[in-house]
Amino acid sequence: MHIRRMLLLLVTLLGAMTGLGMYTFWYAEGLSYFSTDPIACANCHIMQPQYDSWLKSGHHHVATCVDCHLPQSFLAKYIAKAENGYFHSKAFTLQDFHEPIQINEKNARILQDNCLYCHGELVHGLQPGELPSQQAMSCVHCHYSVGHGPRAGLGGPGRSGEWKGMTP
Repeated sequence: MHIRRMLLLLVTLLGAMTGLGMYTFWYAEGLSYFSTDPIACANCHIMQPQYDSWLKSGHHHVATCVDCHLPQSFLAKYIAKAENGYFHSKAFTLQDFHEPIQINEKNARILQDNCLYCHGELVHGLQPGELPSQQAMSCVHCHYSVGHGPRAGLGGPGRSGEWKGMTP
């Protein structure tokens, strides 16, 4: 009889956790994050200024959030989506993120790789081949408004939001 009660309690707790998780996933529009639609990035109100500024940017008609902010390969892209989803949901739930929101070092490297993926032939001569990527000038050091149009709290040269290791 004691085992049946423990089993019932365990099943009840597991059901409650599953239900709460499913509700949270639905409420947070979790399925939208599997898409490449930029509006999914603005599901969280914190990203609204970045989405609004992207709408006014020079890249609006040729690149989405995914094109710039996630790796190109399928597996790496979905690993990065999972990592970012976890850290974003944790930060937004606990309200322990920097305002204005800033890109982290790992994602800044992905962004730089994607700039070179699209514009590599154009800037091939400008990129010092023998320097490690941490010492190379990042594209967004000078072109900070390319993806997001007018500044949207993204940092940049001479600002406190300057990306670690990505400037000269």
